[in-house]
Amino acid sequence: MKTIFSGIQPSGTLTLGNYIGALKQFVELQEEYNCYFCIVDQHAITVPQDRLELRKNIRSLAALYLAVGLDPERATLFIQSEVPAHTQAGWMMQCISYIGELERMTQFKDKSAGKDAVSAGLLTYPPLMVADILLYNTDLVPVGDDQKQHLELTRDLAERFNNRYGEIFTIPEVRIPKVGARIMSLQEPLKKMSKSDPNAKSFISILDEPKVIEKKIKSAITDSEGTVRFDQENKPGVSNLLTIYSILGGKTIQEIEEAYVGKGYGEFKGDLAQVVIGALKPIQDRYHELMDSTELDDILDQGAEKANRTASKMLKKMENAMGLGRKRRK
Repeated sequence: MKTIFSGIQPSGTLTLGNYIGALKQFVELQEEYNCYFCIVDQHAITVPQDRLELRKNIRSLAALYLAVGLDPERATLFIQSEVPAHTQAGWMMQCISYIGELERMTQFKDKSAGKDAVSAGLLTYPPLMVADILLYNTDLVPVGDDQKQHLELTRDLAERFNNRYGEIFTIPEVRIPKVGARIMSLQEPLKKMSKSDPNAKSFISILDEPKVIEKKIKSAITDSEGTVRFDQENKPGVSNLLTIYSILGGKTIQEIEEAYVGKGYGEFKGDLAQVVIGALKPIQDRYHELMDSTELDDILDQGAEKANRTASKMLKKMENAMGLGRKRRK
């Protein structure tokens, strides 16, 4: 079985875009891959965080992973800071990284733009991400297309380490979903849907109540044509809504287009809202069950134990390869 690793930051409730582009895919992947899913809380602190809010978000994200259908018997779910090998290996990968290649990372440029000062962690967190992936002999990393640059760095550093210290790392491949990898903003359909968007109407949270979902979809930007058809270039707003409908409703885009011939956007949006509400309800119900349960803690304890076993073995290989520590006398 090939191994998959993926990590998500606990920085607020995930959106419908996160669900379609990542979490929904994860549920399918666990059937045929050895999966490690990590809540990367140490990545979250590269920017200031409220302590209590961060703790709440970590638990909330863990509950969401399980609520969408992750099976702890098939996949390993754990919190990054509960596996010390991540930061230890991250430092080692940082020591073979070059400042220039870290400064070229698009996300560093975006997050540091216009700021008088940023944390050193914001510059150097990509090697920690590299360590996250390499510790598990990862074959495939499912990411959105905006994360491809980080995967290129992962491959570069893995090859650099292997060339200098011996072949110990698997060189991972990127896995980008063919459909639904990029769900767009409801208000600016040329921009990716994001939980950090200041306009709350632009995204649907997985935990939004039905009335909120309905209101957001009804206010989604479309166009003046009034025809429900897929045309990403000329009708990005409608095309985005059709993509959401198709994935959550289990119909092809052509079937949906045919169903709304001669009908306006109002009816289309009303039906789409019900599709989204129906898809999210069982997730929301299971989420609320888990949040206050010891079941969630038990699953995270088991995940941390398994991840620690696997990661510690690779960390030892890395340390031996680089000459760290000491060789005991017999």
